[in-house]
Parts: sequence; C-alpha cells; structure tokens
Amino acid sequence: MTYRYITTPIYYVNDRPHLGHAYASVHADILARYLRAVGHQTMLLTGADEHGEKIAKAAMQSNEAPRAFADRHAQTFVEAWRRLSVEPDKFVRTTAPEHAKVVSECLSRLFESGEIYLADYEGLYSVGQERFVTEKELVDGKLPEDKEPPVLRREPNYFFRMEAHRDWMRQLLLDSPDLIQPVQYRNEILKLLEEPIGDLSVSRPVNRLEWGIPIPWDAAHVTYVWFDALLSYVSPLGYPDEPAFCDYWPSVRHVIGKDILRTHTLFWLSMTHALGIAPYQRLHVSGHLLGSDGRKMSKSLGNGVDPLEAADTYGVDALRYTLIREVSFGFDGIISNAVIEQRLNRDLADDLGNLAARTLAMTKKYRDSLVPVPRAYDAREEAIIARASGLPSIVLTLVEEMKLGRAAEQVMDFVKHLNGYVASSAPWALAKDPDASDRLDTVLYTLLEALYSVSNLLHPVMPGKMLELQILLGASGKPCWNVPWGHGVKPGSCVKEGILFPKR
Repeated sequence: MTYRYITTPIYYVNDRPHLGHAYASVHADILARYLRAVGHQTMLLTGADEHGEKIAKAAMQSNEAPRAFADRHAQTFVEAWRRLSVEPDKFVRTTAPEHAKVVSECLSRLFESGEIYLADYEGLYSVGQERFVTEKELVDGKLPEDKEPPVLRREPNYFFRMEAHRDWMRQLLLDSPDLIQPVQYRNEILKLLEEPIGDLSVSRPVNRLEWGIPIPWDAAHVTYVWFDALLSYVSPLGYPDEPAFCDYWPSVRHVIGKDILRTHTLFWLSMTHALGIAPYQRLHVSGHLLGSDGRKMSKSLGNGVDPLEAADTYGVDALRYTLIREVSFGFDGIISNAVIEQRLNRDLADDLGNLAARTLAMTKKYRDSLVPVPRAYDAREEAIIARASGLPSIVLTLVEEMKLGRAAEQVMDFVKHLNGYVASSAPWALAKDPDASDRLDTVLYTLLEALYSVSNLLHPVMPGKMLELQILLGASGKPCWNVPWGHGVKPGSCVKEGILFPKR
C-alpha cells in the first residue's frame, strides 16, 4: 500500500476565510482526490492556528475570551470547507491538548540538547506577522503585507539555534532542485541562505502575552505561535511513535501561499532537522490572487471575491474549476466575479454542459433514452477511444507536478474534440436514414461512453457535478479511475436529460 500526505496551511483564525484560503485548500483537496482515485492511501490535513498575539488582540476587540473567539472562528473554517466540497481527513486545532503535548515534548527535547537558549532581544516586531523583522524587509517603513509599521521591543526570549542549520538547509536545496516548487521560490530561499539568518525567537513573555502553549520549563513564557503551528503538521499523525507518522510523513507535500514561504523553509526545515524529522517531500507555493484592479486582494481595498458568496452565486464546482484553470499555481493572477462567470458560461455551459445536454437529448429522442449497443467503429471512434484511454496517465502526470489547471485543460480539450465529433457525425441526419441505424448507435454510444470518461477525469475537480453527470448517464456508481473503454455506460441502461451548468 502506498501512502500520500497532503497539507494545507494551518489557517490563522483571526478572521473569516477568504479566497486565498479557498485557493490553497481547493488545490490541496483536488490533489488529494486524484491521488485517492488512483489507489493511494491518502490523508488530507487542514486546520486552525489559534494562538498568538493577533488572536488575543482580536478576541479583546470582540469582547470575548481567546478560547471562545478561537472556537467560534475555527468553526467558520470547518463550515467553509464543507460548503466548498473540501473534505479533509483531519482538521487540527492548535488548542487541542494532544497537539500541545507534542509541542511541549519537542521544546523540551530541543532545550535539553542545547538547541534552545534564553537571551534578551531588542528589535522590530511585526504584530501582523507575529515575528521580528529586519530593516531590509521593510518597504516605506513596514512589511508590504502589514497595515501598521513594526514596533521596537526589548524582552527576554528563548531562542532556537536556527542559524546552526543554515548550511544544511542550503545544501538540501542544492541537492533537491524539486523540493520547493515553482523553482523561483527555491531560488529566493537559496539567496537568503547565502547570508546569516540568525536564530529564531520561540517564546513570548507571559507579562505581554498569555494566550499560547506554556514553555514547559518556564511558566513565565509561552510558545511562539509559528513554532507551535508548524508542529501541527506532525501532531495529528501521532508524532513521534504512532504508525500513522511512519506511514504518511515520508510522502508529505505542503500546499502554502508565498506569504508564508520563509516560515515553511527557514523555520520549518531547521526545526525538523534539529528534531531528526525527515524534510518534507515537496513544498508547493502559490502566488497571490489579484482583484479585477490588478492589485493583491485585500479587505481594505475591497477588491476581493468572497468564496462562499461566489459558490452560492455560480455553484461550488464552477468556483473550484475557475480557481485551478484561471491562475496557474505558483503565479499571481486575477480572479473576479466576471472571470468566474466567463469560465462557467464558456467552458462549463457551452462546452461540457452543451455536449452532455445534446447527447442525452438525442439518446432520448432517437433511442428512447436507452444506451445503444455500438456497432463497427471507424477512424473517428478509434481516435476518441485512444484519447480517452491515454488521458488518465496524462492527467495524473500533470497532477503530480501540481499543474492541476493544465490537467483539467487536457480533459476540456477532449470535450471540444467530442463537440467536433458531434458536428461531423451529425446524428440528426443519421436518424433520418433507415440504413444508418447501426452508425447512429455507434455515434451515440461513443459520446455517452466518452462523457463517462470525462466524468471520472474531472470528478476530483467538480465532484458534485460529475457525480450528477454519471447519474444522468445511468452509471450512478462510485467514480472510478482509468476505466477501460466499454466498461462505463451499459447498453440497455436508461439515461436522463438534464442541464449541468445553467448559463448566467
């Protein structure tokens, strides 16, 4: 049995889920669904990062206790993923006792081995990013992603000897060119590792921040939120002793946004190295989603798309499809309501939806809604069969490279080919010729069987609509992968008419 482990970011729950959260989670969910479809024992993890100064501050502004605030907001993420057809196998919360136990044990091990020490520190601190920053990171006096400039702080902190692992991290990236994808993010981190990166503060004094996991040997400090959150990738697996950790961790692939690239490279790789945990197999880094104005989506600019509203307006599957087709993973790109509507109308309604509607309607009209028995195939059908048979391996290769949009594009190109086949075969003309009855059976069967293939190939992307398509085709069983031609729709079974994607 082969195991595959996919993780989303562990989302900071100081606000409701936005489209950037949805983008990462939908990609991770689609990746997991494809891997599961081909037979891998796959685990998808997401979760809520609930500690730290931003949560404490937001809770105070809401006149709530931090725990109550975190409980309420974590539930909004659980509900959001349900509504967006993101189906994690595990939802980790950093406030869970079993997670806190793993964090405490890891801290103690590092402290006892000399990897953690106490020192006074003075520097610029970003409340928005919950970390100390350097002057060279600032643009116009603040981090580009922050609303407010950093504040000068001097306080005692416990530090993790991150700098001691710099040479190892640099060599790892040089030896593993595919570790971080796309490659521009690997190059960015390699450049950072050419110079000292310093050590990492892993605690905050309780007299300033109480909301966090206590440092096990010093009750006057709580754990830095990023040290806490990163360990939530291993705590749900029962690290270090449970079989799930041994089974799943060697295959782990993290899906993140580029705004947390440094924490998932400098912080996380050095932490895993110090703890004796093998580095992740792959780090998939997404770009920024831009509004219709070409600027990064933000609440303050009001240029974003609410993912739940978009799902209600255009349909969950249309949104999922747009997120992978419109913006190539790893690069910045524009997502707007107009973009979603265009993808819905053009790709899904005009191409796939129209193909399905016409095929089902002709089967009803010419064959009383019964799947016909195919007769002799000519070169056109042989080409369709060859393409349908070859697509699963093509799609899976692209999926493994996190090129989900290109994988879906391959299937949609097949759909366009099928629309061309309808036009050239002209079933409506065949139906008028008594001598062309066998030919009409073959054409209709070919279209129905090809649509069944499409439904399996696109099921991870649009699980609701592709299951609906299979029901319309009279093949309402569980979606399968790489079904041989002729084993999909069954001659004699009954199809139904339906509109998969109503145009807006």
